[in-house]
Amino acid sequence: MKQYKYDDIDALQELVSDDFGDWGAQLEITQAMVDQFAELSGDDYWLHTDPAKCKEMSPFGATVAHGFLTLILLPKLGSASSWEMTGFNNMLNYGSNKLRFTGVVPVGSSIHAHSRIKEISQSPKGTMVVMEQHVHVVGEERPALVYELIFIYM
Repeated sequence: MKQYKYDDIDALQELVSDDFGDWGAQLEITQAMVDQFAELSGDDYWLHTDPAKCKEMSPFGATVAHGFLTLILLPKLGSASSWEMTGFNNMLNYGSNKLRFTGVVPVGSSIHAHSRIKEISQSPKGTMVVMEQHVHVVGEERPALVYELIFIYM
């Protein structure tokens, strides 16, 4: 595994790519997961929680996962990295540049994700890394979620 010192901005540019890495683990979306998220979030809209009504009235024919449920599952969907950041004291989630829910995730389907490093730059707080992540329903070409995560190594 190649190692990079967190503040060597020039060397870290090797990680920036237009190409996405390998797919991470697959995860099946169950109705129980969706119902638990609905309970925790307070979002119990029938499109997520009422399979019988969805079978009859939904354009998708089944309940679908909340977009934010799909987002919070990203850490479970990660793939092993081929590189390691060294020399930093802290790594902070700084936020995001972009979040789009570009497709539905039907209950009973499996999802997986892949990512790429989109940008690395020096900021007053440390080394800023922008990672673009896509979540797909397995077998679908179009992502269901596009997310740009920003984190800072200090």
